[in-house]
Amino acid sequence: MENYERPLAHPSDGHGIVYLVGAGPGDPELLTLRAARLLSEADIIVHDGLVSDDILAMAPAETVKISVAKQRSRHSLPQDEINALLIAEAKKGHKVVRLKGGDPFIFGRGGEEASDCVNAGIQVEVVPGISAALGCAAQAKMPLTHRDASSAVSFVAGQCKGLSDQNWSGLAGKGRTLVIYMGVANAEAIVEKLIADGASPDLPVAVLQNGTRNDFRALQTLLTDLGDLVQRESVKSPALLVVGEVARYGDAEDKFREYAQMAGVEF
Repeated sequence: MENYERPLAHPSDGHGIVYLVGAGPGDPELLTLRAARLLSEADIIVHDGLVSDDILAMAPAETVKISVAKQRSRHSLPQDEINALLIAEAKKGHKVVRLKGGDPFIFGRGGEEASDCVNAGIQVEVVPGISAALGCAAQAKMPLTHRDASSAVSFVAGQCKGLSDQNWSGLAGKGRTLVIYMGVANAEAIVEKLIADGASPDLPVAVLQNGTRNDFRALQTLLTDLGDLVQRESVKSPALLVVGEVARYGDAEDKFREYAQMAGVEF
C-alpha cells in the first residue's frame, strides 16, 4: 500500500466523511456530476483496480490516492482492513472518497463498508454509478430487456462464495436475461450449472469485455460453446456474461447469426 503520510490537498475541518462513489465501467464521461466534483474535493481517494487511470487523473495531482486493488484470490488489502482504513481516515477529519468500479452497491461490497462506517459513527454518503452491466450492454447496443425477448433481468456473481452456494434456478431461459459478473474464470462450470438447472445448450450468450473502454469487445455464441469461446478468444476480466435471447442483438449480431447457423440452430 502506498505511503500517504504527506500534506493533504484540503485541510480538515475536524468532521470527516466517507463517500462511496461509483466510478462506472471505465469511461470518465459516464461519471455523475457529483462523482466528478467529489474527486476534485477529496483529501484521500481509496480506489479499486477496476477504476481507470483516466478517471483517477481527474483528481488533482496532490490528492492522496491509495489502491486497494483486488484480483481473483489475491487482495492487496483484505476487506476488513479497507473498512478500517476508511474509518481511521474519516476520524482524522478527512474527506474520503471510496471509488469503486461500476456501482458501489452492485457486487462492490459497498454495503459492508457503509455498515462498518455507520457502526463506527462515521457519516457516509453513497453516490451511485453506472453498473458494468448497463455500460457494457449500452456499448454493445444489446438491450437487457426487450419486449420480444425478455421481460426480466437478474444479476449474479460468478465466483461469490462458490457456485455451489448460489441458486440460479429459473434465472436463465425463455423471456429472461441473466447477467453474470466475475464469471469468465468459471465459464465452463457456469455452463454446466445452467444446463443442469434446465437452460438450453442453444441459449444465446454474449461476453462483453472492457466495457465503455477503447478496447471493448462483444462476443456472441451459444451457451454450450461459452467455455471454448473464452479460451479461443483469450477473454480476460473485466468481462460480463449475458445469457438469454437478448444476447442475439448488438454489434456482433452478424457473427452470432453465422455461428448459430453453423451449429444448426435456427436464428
